[in-house]
Amino acid sequence: MILPISNTRNRLLRSMASDDLRTISRHLSPARLDLRRVFEQPGRRIEEICFPETAIVSVVARGSDNRGIEAGLIGCEGMTGVAVVMGDDQSPNETYVQLAGTGAVIAADDLRGLILASSTLADHLLKYAHNLMVQTAQTALANGRATIEERLARWLLMAADRVGGSELALTHELLSLMLGVRRPGVTNALHKLEGGQLIRAKRASITIRDRPGLEAIANGFYGVAERDYDRLFGGKTMAANDVEPAINLAGAAS
Repeated sequence: MILPISNTRNRLLRSMASDDLRTISRHLSPARLDLRRVFEQPGRRIEEICFPETAIVSVVARGSDNRGIEAGLIGCEGMTGVAVVMGDDQSPNETYVQLAGTGAVIAADDLRGLILASSTLADHLLKYAHNLMVQTAQTALANGRATIEERLARWLLMAADRVGGSELALTHELLSLMLGVRRPGVTNALHKLEGGQLIRAKRASITIRDRPGLEAIANGFYGVAERDYDRLFGGKTMAANDVEPAINLAGAAS
């Protein structure tokens, strides 16, 4: 089912200058983002760029043995195709939908033309590219220094930010891939968080029960990229209980 583009929950779109929003909205198409929909493949030209709304997209880095680990998480705060924003046409990473939902898509060639025509749009998207770099740096720090429980708490908080709620459709297998750890390690970490009444885990579903407690468990590995986003774009980044009214793109495009 195709969803109307008349409203969007994507914060990167909503925070654009009004002229840029009107212009880009003419090129955006609403989309149902199914699980595993691919937007970027290593060494291949990026053809389409996505601004997620309720979906979550993962940037996954892979080694020569094809083992992967998530390097970046993109949701209602951002966009795929940062390489295009920075003047390239491909990425060495995979980028695909990890949690199905909705979003808006634009042809990469169309976005290139809009960036060349508007310095304010280019600056706006480059700020997001910077923020994604901050996030990936924090992910590297967490992967190298944090415990599995700390990393899991951070990831759950980031996912909750992007879906705008406390209910997450997640499997142990998915979390194992995202965190780059074996499935038994994820299961043990989930049991510890559940034992502390921070989450409730069911089959293919996790509910966050105590967000402040989860932030405490994250031990400072969550929050740096989020505060940086607030600095760049203003307001609260993606707080699960603070979803702002959507902007009317159809009206802006007229």
